[in-house]
Formats: sequence, C-alpha cells, structure tokens
Amino acid sequence: MADRTDDIGIVVAPAAGRVGAERVSPRGLALTFSALRHRNYRLFFFGQLVSLIGTWMQNVAQAWLVYDLTGSPFYLGIVSFAGAIPVLFLTLWAGVIVDRVPKRNLLMLTQTGALLLAFFLSADVFLGWVQPWHIVIFAFLLGAVNAFDAPTRQSFVVEMVGREDLTNAIGLNSAIFQMARIIGPSIAGITLAAVGPAWCFFLNGISFIAVIIALGLMQVRPTIAIKKGASSFAQLRQGLEFIRRNQTVRTLLGMVAVANVFAFGYSALMPAFAQDILHAGPTGLGLLSASVGMGALMGALIVASLGAFQHKGRLLTMGNLVFPAMVLLFAASRFFPLSMLILVGAGLGFMIQNAMTNTLIQLAVPDDLRGRVMSVYMLVFQGFFPIGSLMAGTIAQNFGVPAGASFGGSVAMLAGLIWLWRAPYIRRLK
Repeated sequence: MADRTDDIGIVVAPAAGRVGAERVSPRGLALTFSALRHRNYRLFFFGQLVSLIGTWMQNVAQAWLVYDLTGSPFYLGIVSFAGAIPVLFLTLWAGVIVDRVPKRNLLMLTQTGALLLAFFLSADVFLGWVQPWHIVIFAFLLGAVNAFDAPTRQSFVVEMVGREDLTNAIGLNSAIFQMARIIGPSIAGITLAAVGPAWCFFLNGISFIAVIIALGLMQVRPTIAIKKGASSFAQLRQGLEFIRRNQTVRTLLGMVAVANVFAFGYSALMPAFAQDILHAGPTGLGLLSASVGMGALMGALIVASLGAFQHKGRLLTMGNLVFPAMVLLFAASRFFPLSMLILVGAGLGFMIQNAMTNTLIQLAVPDDLRGRVMSVYMLVFQGFFPIGSLMAGTIAQNFGVPAGASFGGSVAMLAGLIWLWRAPYIRRLK
C-alpha cells in the first residue's frame, strides 16, 4: 500500500514490522504474549528486559547514595527534580522529532547516551570524587536523554507489532519494566551491601549493550509521519490541538498528571522509609522496591491478557482509586512485612491505572500524530513526577517522612473520587 498525504500535509506510511506474524486469533496464555509473535518485538522485549534491570539497579543505588551522602529527604527530591527539568522543556519538541526521523535510529542514539552516562557516574564513584551536586548533574543529563528516548519508545511499538497487537505490546512493555523492577532492586540491594553503588552504575552501563544489539538486529520499515519542510511549530500545534479537542484524551492525561504529581511522590521517599521509619537498611530498600514491582507486574499481565475486554474504563477507574489508597496505608504502616504487602497493592493499582491510560490514549491517537501526542503523555508521566517528588521531600523535611507520602495520597484520592462522579464517560471506555 502506498503512503498517503492528508489535507494537512502529513504523510502516513503503512505500519511495519509484521512480516511473518500469524493472523489467527490467539487464545489463553498465547493471548497474554501475542505480541511476541513478531520477531522485532521479541528482540526488543528481551533487550529491554536486560537493560531495564540495570536501570533499576542504578535507580536504587543512586537514591541510596544521595541519602547516604546527605541524610536529607529534601535532597532526594532535588535529584528527581533535576532529572525532570530537561523532560519538561524538551519532550514536546522531541515528539516532533520522533515523527520526523526513523525511530530505531533515534533509540540507538539515546541508549548509547545513557550507557555513557552510567559509565561516567560509575567512574566518579570508583575514584572517590563523587559529591551530591555531581549526582544532580548526571540526573539532569540523563533527563535530557530520556526526553527523547521515552516518546520514541512509546511510538515505536506500533512499528514492531501493528495496531492489532498494540494493546498487548503495551501491557508486555509494562510487564518487562516491572520484571526488571523486581529483579533490579533485589540485585541492587545485595550489590550495595556487598561492594557499593559504583558497581551498580557500572553494571547498568553494561546492560545497555543488550538493547543496542537488539535494535541493530531488527528489520523495520520506518514510519515517517511528517513531511519535511513543514514548520515545527505548526506540527507541534497539530498534536496539541488534537488533545484540546478530544475530551477523553484530556481527562486521561489529567489522571496521569495527578497520580505522578501527588500519589507517586512516596517513591522518592523510599530510602527514608527503609532507613528511618522501617529500620530495614539497603536490603530492605531493595525489597520494598521489589514489592512495588511485583504488584505492578501483576497489573501489567492483567492488561496484556485483556484481548477484547470491553470494560477497560472500569478497570482504569479501579486502579485510579486503589493506588492512592495503598499510598495512604503505606504512610501509616510501621511493620516491614505489612509495608511490603501494601506496596504490592500500590504497584498493582499504579500499573493498572497507567497501562490502561497508555492503552486508551494510543488507541485513540491516529498514527500520523502518535509521536507528538505520546510526547505529551510522557511529559505528564515523567516530567511531572519529580515535581511531586520535590513536594513530597519538602513536606517530609518539615513535617516528617510519613506526612510527605500521605499528603500526596490524600490529594490523589480526592481527585479520583471527583472523576468517579464527574467523568462517567471514562468508565464506558472499551
């Protein structure tokens, strides 16, 4: 099928990456993993799993190192906020670039940049030079890489699996993220206790090689949505105008924004909870993070197995209420095993909420606007979270660590109840 150009000058190329995929409808367990029929997605799946394990090792080790150097929950918020600044300013324009260039090539560049930053941070710690402000700078630079990487990865999925397996692939992407969240922090806790954070950063750098190789082995026909020569401002405006006109997409983005500004702020305080509230040390921090990952993995597999499930909006609404409820319970808990169990529930609610939001937005977005609309989604998803982390850290510094988590959970719960009342059309989404 030839490319077509619509009346606003956007070139829409056919979906790619589906050669050899079976057309029969999968059932049972095969339905949960149906996107793995596609060779390109299989390469991406296993490469990303290795890379994300390393990323979670670095996330845990970096937070622990910051808290070990400063003893300040506020500084944890500063580091998270530093990573958000580039996301806030670059992500929207990154969406325009994503629709202009081959996505696989852009991903190889971003993954290489993240690899180099991990090695540099590792060397900084190995040599004994590291200072808290160094970590802030590394977080800022990695944020700049992620501003381009995240919307590219989200938009690349349809090129690997086509629209017929898009929902399943989104669920499986979330599943590998959460499998890594279980494995990575557990390894990080052991590695931190045994040899220190520098090795966590070094192993993260090594892990990026897996996804770079996987991308190099793919055979894809790139989808270039934007005609060269068109104004970047006009192209960005097209994406923003689509969101402005679409009530459902606006509401879904609002749900993500509230969750990441308020409810998810508790995660930035996890080192403080592990050390000062639950007295569990670095190994306990790894177990708490792994508990969140376990619940989120359950949620991701639920989403991946939905198939023709016709009540996606109801499932989203449930996740939108369960997540902040679990955050409030976690803030109140002082018993480590109970806190782990609560965090399984928090991970489940968070993943159902965000995976369903991602799925419903992607199903509503035309292919020719996907990069730009998903850049807004990633701006809200990634860029707003550190704002909440900074807020949670400030409240924790002045009123105690539990207060930093419970405030955000309360606001998110109130917002969820308001949407339950005022946005019934969300519950009807299929």
